[in-house]
Amino acid sequence: VSQTGCAEMSGLAALCLLLLQTGAFGFEVIFAGDSLSHQDITERAILNATVQVCRALALAEGKGFTFPPPPFTAESVAAACQASKSSKSFRQTINLIQTRNQLVDLLHALDSSYHFDNENFAEGRKIITEGLSAVKASNKRENFDAAISTLGVILHPLQDFYSHSNWVEMENKFPNSNLIRSDTSIGNIAAKSRATCRNCNGNDCTNNILEDILRAKILTSGYFGAVPFFSTKPNGKCSHGGFFDQTSGIQPKGGINKDKLSSSHGHLHIKAANMAMAATSELLQDIRGAAGDRQFLLMMGISRGSSKALGFAIDMRGSMSDDIEALRTITSSIINSKARREDEPSLYILVPFNDPDFVSLTKTTDPQVFKTAINSLSASSRGDLEELSLSGLQLALSSAPSNSEIFVFTDAPAKDTHLKSTVIALIERTKTVVNFMITNIPGFRRRRQSGNDQQQRRSQMSESDAQLYRDLAQASGGQAIEVTKSELPVATRIAIESSSSSLVTLLQAARNLGKAENFTFTVDESVRNLNIYITGSSVIFTLISPSGESQQSTDTTGSLITASQSVGNFKTLQLKTQVGLWEIKMVSTNPYTLKVMGESPIDFLFDFLEVSQGLFGGFHVVDNRPRAGVNGSLLVTVTGSDSATVTEVILVESSGSGEVNGSVEAQGGQNFLVRFDRIPSQAFVVLVKGQNSNGSSESSVIFQRQSPTNIRASTLTVTAVDSNSILVPGTPLSVPFLVMTSGAGGNFSIQATNDQGFTSTFPSSLFLETGGSATGTVNLTAPLNTPSGTDITLTLEAEAPGGADTNYVVLRFTVLTTV
Repeated sequence: VSQTGCAEMSGLAALCLLLLQTGAFGFEVIFAGDSLSHQDITERAILNATVQVCRALALAEGKGFTFPPPPFTAESVAAACQASKSSKSFRQTINLIQTRNQLVDLLHALDSSYHFDNENFAEGRKIITEGLSAVKASNKRENFDAAISTLGVILHPLQDFYSHSNWVEMENKFPNSNLIRSDTSIGNIAAKSRATCRNCNGNDCTNNILEDILRAKILTSGYFGAVPFFSTKPNGKCSHGGFFDQTSGIQPKGGINKDKLSSSHGHLHIKAANMAMAATSELLQDIRGAAGDRQFLLMMGISRGSSKALGFAIDMRGSMSDDIEALRTITSSIINSKARREDEPSLYILVPFNDPDFVSLTKTTDPQVFKTAINSLSASSRGDLEELSLSGLQLALSSAPSNSEIFVFTDAPAKDTHLKSTVIALIERTKTVVNFMITNIPGFRRRRQSGNDQQQRRSQMSESDAQLYRDLAQASGGQAIEVTKSELPVATRIAIESSSSSLVTLLQAARNLGKAENFTFTVDESVRNLNIYITGSSVIFTLISPSGESQQSTDTTGSLITASQSVGNFKTLQLKTQVGLWEIKMVSTNPYTLKVMGESPIDFLFDFLEVSQGLFGGFHVVDNRPRAGVNGSLLVTVTGSDSATVTEVILVESSGSGEVNGSVEAQGGQNFLVRFDRIPSQAFVVLVKGQNSNGSSESSVIFQRQSPTNIRASTLTVTAVDSNSILVPGTPLSVPFLVMTSGAGGNFSIQATNDQGFTSTFPSSLFLETGGSATGTVNLTAPLNTPSGTDITLTLEAEAPGGADTNYVVLRFTVLTTV
């Protein structure tokens, strides 16, 4: 089929594109070799569906559209959509959907309904249709992270249907569209008493499905059981087949699964995978139809402007009236300057907080709605000297997409310091940068407005109060900027300008005990607008360029620093961009942070991996802290370039000089598997070095990128089976969880919090033996009047005795009102 022919088709355009890109991947998990994987089926369908949406939008706007060359990539599709700056967020969305898809095999390995095993068609279809309703409800409320999380889960049974049933053997040419509709029949399902298979001919299972079953188009699937001696199946039924399936040795012997080329029906593996891709594309088209083209692209992380969200969490007590007034002016100016430009935020988030009635949330893609919400803010004289700032930040982190940037404006200590570990968990999980704009620095005298009275009083924020905010900023790779009221507008404008989605981090360091130290960073030919950001007092430095030229911080006439600004404890330097190895020598007796950033399309994503303990082996993504004291693996994905390769990956201690180098193995595409012989015991960041083969004379210069987020390892493991990601108002949902330790035993503290303040119950502690485990349950209830589509983020934490070690799991649920 030609691309021209595809362009002329309407209803089958997406399916046509799928057939154009048929390749070699499979229904296994990560790194499936020559067989087709769930990950690749999912990615191919997403790329194809997204191309179709962008083409439709271009034609509707009277513009031409050029298909990217096959095979499609996140980078080439984003470029075709005129959204190159979204390639990282698009790639990240695909990764998240793939991860949620893959986790079904780990969390629901023996639940037949998630795999259409055991002829469990009704329950399998229910998972898909209820999940699809949740996706649509989440999209309607612009809860895109919740939507894609649920989407990943329901794609697994949808795709397994074609590998585990006899749909392909019945020679159907198109997917079973009724799998995504709840009020129709998915086919004539075999009665439990009806035989469906015969014995395979030795290892040849090509013709083991009975002819009368195929002739009559009777739907069946293989039975699966993993427990030796106890696994059974009804007489005459097909088995799933394979090494782990204990029913495949029961008459009739063999199996019918098409999971990989070597499976019982591996001769139909490619057909089943192509059918699964077409079915995935059909489901995506259904979501697109409900959401609309632009909302669909936003769900996928694609925006014509910046791919980053801009979030504000604002203290609303009376003393903040000046700050709020300044924010109105700044916000209006920033929105107007970024309107319809490539750095316009894709999403705006506003969380005002106060004590006692602390929170409301505005989340919108419309800048005018955001501006109106800011303009409507009014400081309150109610509340005390401490505010629920961490509760406000918790809601902002839960509401923002991953890799967002959030600014917290406050002049008060945190009243809810018990949420510090919860906030850090959300920072680590979402890899979001948090900046604090603090206008009530220790010892500073200012005016406080209360009603019509102006009164002087001394600041109530102690050094330890301010340190909490500095710790959270450092954990996220952000900055704690301490300024006066009059300095706030300038500082805010500088900080927000440093949050563009095209900015990448080349180097980042924080030192709590100031000392003389030298840092190096490499600038490659793709970097533009090179800047250094420093927080701290009495920091002196010397900058040395790749050509050997140097300039001291006290020198205002040197050629390396083309512009600089200082406000409060915040200093920014704009450098002359020069390719090669730079050095900065820092001298300070005080704590400081250092960050080097520049504009570049090349960046990276990363996830820690563990060898799967499930039936099917392979790796699975670690969605909390990696294990301490053992070796570990990391999956690095390069974004923004289809030709970049990774040569080095280093785990660098955040507040020291310790490093752990990994061994890098290319996995195809832009994915690289990195193995480490140990994970640092201290907080660390991920440093990636590589080369972008662009054919230029300077192509030998490597690129360097660093993750902003600080990562911590743990001897604890916390896992939870979010067996149902849908929460029905008024109906308690039970979430069982498991805590394991590889260290000493004792009483482990348990904390479960959710960003909506919904009622929940959970054990306050669990006792674990040394090296042991224990289980518990969180019961969560949404009020009866909760709107459908509401997103709930549940953070479940376990803390070892003495508080020296913690780990967590973060779960998302969607409220869905039943009819």
